[in-house]
Amino acid sequence: MKVKVSQSVGRAAGEETSLCFSLKTNSTEDKHWSTKRKRLLKTLVVEMSAASCLLTEDQFLCSICLDVFTDPVALSCGHNFCQNCITKHWDSNVSCQCPNCKKVFNTRPELHVNIFIKEMSAQFRQSAQQKSSSSSSERQVSKPGEVPCGVCTGTKVKALKSCLVCLVSYCETHLEPHWTMSRLQKHQLIDPVENLEDRMCENHDKLLELFCKNDQRCVCVICTYTDHKTHDVVPLEEEYEEKKAGLGKTEAEIQQMIQKKRVKIEELKHSVELSDENADREIAEGVGVFSALKESVERRQAELINSIKEKQRETEKQAEGFIRELEQEISELEKRRAEVEQLSRSEDHLQLLQNFTSLNAAPPTKDWTEVRVHPPSYEGTVVRAVKQLEETISEQMKKLFETELKRVQQYEVDVTLDPDTAHPELILSDDGKKVKYGNVRKNLPDNPERFDLCGNVLSKQSFSSGRFYYEVQVKRKTGWALGVARESINRKGEIMRSPQNGYWTIVLRNENEYKACAGPSVCLCLQSGPEKVGVFVDYEEGLVSFYDVDAAALIYSFTGCSFTEKIYPYFNPFSINDGKNSASLIISPVSQTE
Repeated sequence: MKVKVSQSVGRAAGEETSLCFSLKTNSTEDKHWSTKRKRLLKTLVVEMSAASCLLTEDQFLCSICLDVFTDPVALSCGHNFCQNCITKHWDSNVSCQCPNCKKVFNTRPELHVNIFIKEMSAQFRQSAQQKSSSSSSERQVSKPGEVPCGVCTGTKVKALKSCLVCLVSYCETHLEPHWTMSRLQKHQLIDPVENLEDRMCENHDKLLELFCKNDQRCVCVICTYTDHKTHDVVPLEEEYEEKKAGLGKTEAEIQQMIQKKRVKIEELKHSVELSDENADREIAEGVGVFSALKESVERRQAELINSIKEKQRETEKQAEGFIRELEQEISELEKRRAEVEQLSRSEDHLQLLQNFTSLNAAPPTKDWTEVRVHPPSYEGTVVRAVKQLEETISEQMKKLFETELKRVQQYEVDVTLDPDTAHPELILSDDGKKVKYGNVRKNLPDNPERFDLCGNVLSKQSFSSGRFYYEVQVKRKTGWALGVARESINRKGEIMRSPQNGYWTIVLRNENEYKACAGPSVCLCLQSGPEKVGVFVDYEEGLVSFYDVDAAALIYSFTGCSFTEKIYPYFNPFSINDGKNSASLIISPVSQTE
């Protein structure tokens, strides 16, 4: 019997010592030598343990399960395995051969547990456990979201690497065989990942280590000989570098998108702040206006009540004067009646005759026949009070319109006429600010943008968001149309102006007939014809408003408009009409109202 024991001694000093001894026995070996041999082996193990030396791991690890031997058995070729491991290996294969050197056995060898190696393995396991126990406090326990070691029992330690061959993730302790064993050093280690089985080909149970550019999927080596035989296949590392470079570009693009969206968020926040400020201002102005109106109404109401009560008091005072005067006369008459009654009862002839003349006639009194108390007339009192209130409200409304007009004038834009859209009979000024009807139809290209039948022209400028305002002089004209139109309007043939057809306009016909082309048209009752018309558009709000600039009055508003495309300022100067309508529509610069 020959036994070889190797052991690393003094690793801290960088030294290695191999301890070898041979024990030979033969059939004549006596019992005394056998006892001495056992005592020697026991002493050797105790001394090695006492010296705190660690045995070489290669000698006590099964190459099948990669763990310390359990019930080790030795084959005739000299290789050792766990009894259960080699038995299962042979059960799953047709022939019996050594997994290490591939030696084939014609008949399955009879296996016997090697007691010596079993004891040495137990000693090694105990030392490894002590080492593991002493360093367990230094190992990092796996946290949620981290990959745990697939070998640790009990508390799972954070994995250091994952093996693509073993399909197991190992902590630092259990990864050590992959550093020290020459056969395991060939295994491919990567940063710890979960679901290692997903890295295996479902069809061939091989590692996915190639990438098919045609199908844009990971494949194994066998796949390149079957379904992907003619495809462009490259190593994962090569495709990884290419894709990683692409991801860098994508990351930069995403970062740029994030930055843009953050800028948009700030823009939206700023818009909300402005909206809050505008809302607060409008509320304050509205409260001020309505408070003034309320005070005016209450004041007019009090004046009305006081006026009526004053008339009533004057009537009462007059009636009371008449009543006092009548009561005085009644008192005088009552006194005369009493004297007459007394005289009529007298038996004294002389007294009756002496006083008869003075008492026989009634005392003089006022003739009350035509005296009347006329109730005061209240007709028209309330009407006059309401009329005064109306005048007050009109003054407030004028102030409001002036304020509103000043506000919308802040959105002035520079508008010029587009000759490519103008009807052939229209005459445009060189600066694109004036347009009128001519008597001659010019020979112009019939491009898709041009109006061919109606005398319309659009501006060069278009708007698809925000607010804008412009003013047009209509002085000395008896007919015109102004407003905005969407880009997709029909420009050929007869045109009906209405929001349904893409037009939001007001028109003047027959000198004083104003209408809003709202489909159906709405007649506009204006106190006087405007000489300059302001047009204001709020794209998002869906609002188109027309103002009499000089009177600072609102003419008409289209509300709830649905704008989904570009819109253009629209003009139609109408035909000359016997020379009465020869003046031009003039796009005027805005001068702030006073």
